[in-house]
Amino acid sequence: MACRGCSAGLGRLPKRITVPSRQNFLDATPLPASSRCALSTTSSAPTLPFATIPNTPSRTTRRAFHTTLPQQKFNLKEMLFNRVRESLSAGNSNYFIYGATEALYKACAAQADYIIEAADRKAGTLKTTEDGEEIGTSKAGTWHNDLDLLPTFSTWAQVTMLHMYLLVVRFRCLEPAAQQAWQSQLVNHFFYQAEAKMEDVHELTSRMIRQAYLKDLFVQWRGLILACDEGIVKGDAVLASAVWRNLFKAREDVDARALAAVVAWMRSGLRELGELQDKDIASAVKVIPELRAQSAVVDVPTASMRTAFAQVGITSS
Repeated sequence: MACRGCSAGLGRLPKRITVPSRQNFLDATPLPASSRCALSTTSSAPTLPFATIPNTPSRTTRRAFHTTLPQQKFNLKEMLFNRVRESLSAGNSNYFIYGATEALYKACAAQADYIIEAADRKAGTLKTTEDGEEIGTSKAGTWHNDLDLLPTFSTWAQVTMLHMYLLVVRFRCLEPAAQQAWQSQLVNHFFYQAEAKMEDVHELTSRMIRQAYLKDLFVQWRGLILACDEGIVKGDAVLASAVWRNLFKAREDVDARALAAVVAWMRSGLRELGELQDKDIASAVKVIPELRAQSAVVDVPTASMRTAFAQVGITSS
């Protein structure tokens, strides 16, 4: 029902309402005040007797939005190629860091690599250590032959982690974000291949057992970082003790010259990596000295040692 004012207004309207044309659409006259509801009188905007239709631009107006310049062909394939090339060439991008750390890790892992002969496993002649660890065939030779280390998974992991430690120390000289990215990618490569080596080389098919071994390996990695950091700060004796516990498993029959060779190799590697520019860090492994070169000079006494030997009547070459 309408109110009294609206009813009175409706009574005065003609029985047929003529809708104005398009030209007079905006010039439509609102209803008189007496014909509107009392509740709508508080609004300041004029009230139209019908719903409004948006005024669409004419053909001439729409034509003004188009440009008269010739259209340029957009090559999506070329744009994507340029973006990917820029990402790969950027020294701080994740793509570049991933590829660089992968190359660095492969160089570290190849130093004490080994294989397990399928014929020995099939024939049951595969040798094992007292702890039940499988002994393979060396592919590198230097760390196995010169230091009398068995070609096993633990030896490969410890030698690889020693190389990785030298790189991690060099990464600490970078910006915090870059240092974290380089170290994380390098460590990820190591643990990915460690699990793959367990499954492919040692045929360890149980994922639960592999995960347990990987957790132990991660604890060893963290312990090696802490022990080597302490040795770098406190001196060669503490560093040799860390190498003896991790690499040589605290064996009592270890040759002291082997420990001295590894310590000299680590000191020389850290010095050469420290002289490397940040932009050349992708080729960091190339400047790490070989262990064979360090082993050759371990038995050569220094000038101070010759003097000390002479005082006690020992002759040295």
